[in-house]
Parts: sequence; structure tokens; C-alpha cells
Amino acid sequence: MEGASFGAGRAGGAIDPVDFLKQPQTILRVTTWIFSIVVFGCIVNECYVNKDSQTPMLHCIFNENESACSYGIAVGIIAFFGCIFFFVVDLYFQQISSVKDRKRAVLLDLGFSGFLSFLWFVAFCFLANQWQRTTMSIGVSQGADAARAAITFSFFSIIAWVALAVKALQRYRLGTDMSLFATDQFGAEPGAPYPGYPSGSGVESTDTYQSPPFTETSDTNPKGYQVPAY
Repeated sequence: MEGASFGAGRAGGAIDPVDFLKQPQTILRVTTWIFSIVVFGCIVNECYVNKDSQTPMLHCIFNENESACSYGIAVGIIAFFGCIFFFVVDLYFQQISSVKDRKRAVLLDLGFSGFLSFLWFVAFCFLANQWQRTTMSIGVSQGADAARAAITFSFFSIIAWVALAVKALQRYRLGTDMSLFATDQFGAEPGAPYPGYPSGSGVESTDTYQSPPFTETSDTNPKGYQVPAY
């Protein structure tokens, strides 16, 4: 059981790339990675516009609030690198032989996914609120589609990161159950005895141990027989 826990097989097993890419967790990782690129890409490229044709200075399209654009970019970058990091962790997770190390990795994934869900929720509310207060102009209308895309994919990111947090929680519970199973089945101390067969298993058990046959000591010189002298 030391190598099979927290939703992965025994340590050292071969990794099938096709099966790995088909896993729901991997699909969610790639999805959140794409969403993060869309959000901070839209903000950086098209959400800084001129207030009018006479003003060369660029302003944030979200009610000219620089904090809104900066926050959206920051969360997108954090999510971008976080997805890459945990994608690599998932790839090499089966190579981790220690149950404690697997538990730490799953807890880190759970905490990070929950934290990113909160950050994306704040980003969605912040950007949507500032967009409602934005006064339409020629410059704003040019980047309106990018602003709406950033808000939309911020909302989708909330759902995706919550799903990742749920998957991490399921893996943690699975690993905990398997650890308890291993503790119940095998003695905690090195000298602890192994449990016997349960009743009704089809294997007969006896309370006493019988010595195998032919173990009695025999007389090396039976009566009536003399060893010849040479």
C-alpha cells in the first residue's frame, strides 16, 4: 500500500501519455491554463486604450481604473505558472513512493486550487463592476470585446478551479481511506502478527499447531543391530 495511494498506482509504474491526457484532472489543468492566457492576453493587448484621439496616454478600459487591469493581469499570470507547475506534479506524481510526500502534494494542490478560485471570483466581480461604470467612448468601444472576453473567461476560470479543488479533495479522501485500510490490515509494530482468515472465507483455520510428521528423533543404533568393525 505504500506505493498505491491518493489516486495513483504503485510508484515506479510506467506512465501512459494517452491515459494521462485523458484524465479529467489533466483536461481541467489545460483548460485553466488556456483561460489564464485569454484573460491576461486580452487585458494586456487591448484593454489599454486612449481616452480620446487627442490624448496619447493609455488608460485602463475598466473605468480607467489601473488596479482593475493590474489585478486581472496578476491573477492570470499566477494561474498560468500554477497550471504548469501542477501539470508537472501530476505527470510525476506516480513516481513519488512516499505516502507522506503524496499527501503533501495533494494538499498543496487543494489549497492552491481553492485560493485561485477565490482570486478569480474577486477578479470577475471587480472587472464586471468597473465595466458597468465605464463610460463608452471611441477608444473604449475598440477594446470592448476584449474587456467582455476577460470578464467572461474570469467567470469560467472560477468553475474550472473549483472543479480542480473538488478533484484534489477526492484524491485526498481516497488516499486517507487507503492509508486507514493499510493500518487496519497490517500491524503497526514490526513484531505484530498478521491477521488470520475471516470466517466464511473458505479457508479452514486451526487454533493449535500440529507438528509435521517424521520429526521424532530416531535411535541411530536400533536394537539387534551392531555396527560392523572394519
